[in-house]
Amino acid sequence: MTLQNRRKFIKDVGQGMLFAGLGSSLASDLGFSTAFAEDGETSISLGGYTQLVELMRNTPPEKLQPLLAKKYLSGKADLKQITAAGALANAISFGGRDYVGFHTAMAMNPALGMSDKLSKGRKALPILKVIYRNSQQIQKIGGSNKDALRALDQKEFEKELSNQELGIKIRNACRNVNAELGEQLLATVGNSPLQAFNALQPAMQDDINVHRFVFAHRTYGLIDLVGKDHAYTLLRQCVQFCTNHEQNRVRRKFKEPEIRKLMPKLVDQYKLDGKKFGKKDPGDAYVDKLSVDIYNGPNDKAAELVAAALSEGIDPEVVGEAISLASNLLVLRQGANIKRTHGDSVGVHSSDATNAWRNMARYANTYNAMTGLIVAAYHACRNRRGRNRAFTSEAYPWKNHLASVTVKDQKGLLREAEAAIRSNDQGKATAVAQIYGEQNYAVGPFLDLMLSYAISEDGRLHGEKYFHTVCEEFKTIRPAFRWRQIVGLARVTASAYGYNREDKHGFRAAGYEEACKLLGVEA
Repeated sequence: MTLQNRRKFIKDVGQGMLFAGLGSSLASDLGFSTAFAEDGETSISLGGYTQLVELMRNTPPEKLQPLLAKKYLSGKADLKQITAAGALANAISFGGRDYVGFHTAMAMNPALGMSDKLSKGRKALPILKVIYRNSQQIQKIGGSNKDALRALDQKEFEKELSNQELGIKIRNACRNVNAELGEQLLATVGNSPLQAFNALQPAMQDDINVHRFVFAHRTYGLIDLVGKDHAYTLLRQCVQFCTNHEQNRVRRKFKEPEIRKLMPKLVDQYKLDGKKFGKKDPGDAYVDKLSVDIYNGPNDKAAELVAAALSEGIDPEVVGEAISLASNLLVLRQGANIKRTHGDSVGVHSSDATNAWRNMARYANTYNAMTGLIVAAYHACRNRRGRNRAFTSEAYPWKNHLASVTVKDQKGLLREAEAAIRSNDQGKATAVAQIYGEQNYAVGPFLDLMLSYAISEDGRLHGEKYFHTVCEEFKTIRPAFRWRQIVGLARVTASAYGYNREDKHGFRAAGYEEACKLLGVEA
């Protein structure tokens, strides 16, 4: 399908009413916008997703949700199609530059993964929740009247660049706040999402910001869902994100990130350029000690520890385990005086970031994987104020938390866990989780309980991602330490219960209860 003015096309066939069964009067009742961009502005081709994307961009969330539920229940659209259209609607509307927008994009694949764990009647709940949030924010910024991404005129460059050279040029374009140049350079990769992803890595690693890491990982993960034809539309958002972040840094007169000088120094010192991965696994004690050393920092020391480990031939999976456990310590050691551990808390942010880097290291080229893990370690030892200082509190659960749990049977522990969550008792929730694990009960029922609250609660935009992070890290961390991830999830779940995005208590996730009614399931 050639590039065209999508809005002009829609207008020509009836002011956007190309959805089966929707006439102009019904469309007006549904709240569709009938104002379109001026003719001549080139929109991005959405192919077979056009109708569903435009429906999402033009319809208020409370009116969109019944339409999507009806399409799903009637078999006219499955959850993958709805999620893919949501991702494209998000990209076109926000382009990676809207805080709520990019958080919503990062939640889409995790929400789809949640659906796979649910009974048939409830499978659509996490998707409808995330799409509701997506629609809220799209309407807040003006609906389909505002496109953040438009088709670019392709420019010819003098010579073909290696992937690493291209990556440096894209990074420099971001540093110079020239998003258009960065996007044009990225487009030269052609139809290879993996090459494009590797070309983006120097920009991703150029600053210590959790969202640029996780957004890159989650965006790349969406390509399998939307298809390679839309890969560039998704990945160019990373250029927009980095450019916007650099612009804000300069405007606020923040100093240049230290990682920009530290990374080349470590690469040279430990001769990482051209080095192959090792396969050494020194064992549990090594991983535990490395995790604590990374956690204690400071940042440059944590980064150097990882560079040294990779140079010595330690398996990157082993190094990644240690970084993940360091991030988990931020969840477990956050002091009781800091009440909220869900949402954008330092532990959740760090855990999501490390999970992103571990995944990216598995499919990036060797050099980018090594430097990515170094960035992950640098980031993981930062506390909530971004200083080189770790939380000094003892890790949850404390002795008094453990003493408060008097049951040991599986059903009793699950009841205690739910009661702790509903009373926002983080300490007891972690104690129950730890005792449950010590009894060697199956993890499935406990995760099912956590999943139900990850869906029903707002989580301050982070619930879906963090649940997915914990599930993945539990599978990839050695048995001696993996249960710590479940303990962290229990704490975060207890923290999140009943709070909306503004930290007001007594709320469930926006659109959740209505979605339950539409699907005919209990809220």
